[in-house]
Amino acid sequence: MRILIMGAGKMGSFFIDLLSFEHEVAVYEKDPKRLRFTYNCQRFTSMEEIRDFKPELMINAVTVKYTIAAFKEVLPFLPEDCIISDISSVKTNLKDFYEQTGHPYISTHPMFGPTFANLNQLSEENAIIISEGDYMGRIFFKDLYQKLDLNIYEYTFEEHDKTVAYSLSIPFVSTFVFTAVMKHQDAPGTTFKRHMKIAKGVLSEDDYLLQEILFNPYTHDQVSQIRTELKELLEIIDNKDSKGMKAYLSKIRKNIND
Repeated sequence: MRILIMGAGKMGSFFIDLLSFEHEVAVYEKDPKRLRFTYNCQRFTSMEEIRDFKPELMINAVTVKYTIAAFKEVLPFLPEDCIISDISSVKTNLKDFYEQTGHPYISTHPMFGPTFANLNQLSEENAIIISEGDYMGRIFFKDLYQKLDLNIYEYTFEEHDKTVAYSLSIPFVSTFVFTAVMKHQDAPGTTFKRHMKIAKGVLSEDDYLLQEILFNPYTHDQVSQIRTELKELLEIIDNKDSKGMKAYLSKIRKNIND
């Protein structure tokens, strides 16, 4: 299959390495410097090269801020039957956009990212394939993710957004709060160092990505739960309520063990 990958960043390069030995792969990247570290693929810097390549599948791997803009730029140069796809963690407005293009499409979300995951060992990581879209596109990505030993889930666009609001917004907001109140420690404990490592990883993400995840329409209710729990915990602390603390710890341990 002829596959075009838009963007030679971390995830774009990952997909190039993943696909280039079984498919004819090309990458389009506006910054020529990024193309220095790509291999076993054709490297494009102009849209006319894409037209001549005639891709059968296009994977949009640009940063989330420019996902739709990149689609709009490349669509006039793609064959009508080219399957278009994204791997974005934020799907806001994508369903409506896809349905207006007239192209077959598939949307997936590899939920491991390059920040924390070991890309050589992904058996404990997950991927979401959006159930709406092209059947052959879903089959292609399902086969690809199975080869990586990922745990695969099929959700609608709406179900995906709800899942992201829960799985990303809660740890992100918790990290923000930790970072906002933390002070430099000359001799930090193990737990503090682990939280600090997570905070540095999260805050190394693109600002727009963090913003869009937190602006997900389903995020508000999740963050409100954090506020409710903090209020309850603060009351227990203020009252030095040993019985209440024991009950609270039992409750949250149950959440971990379920």
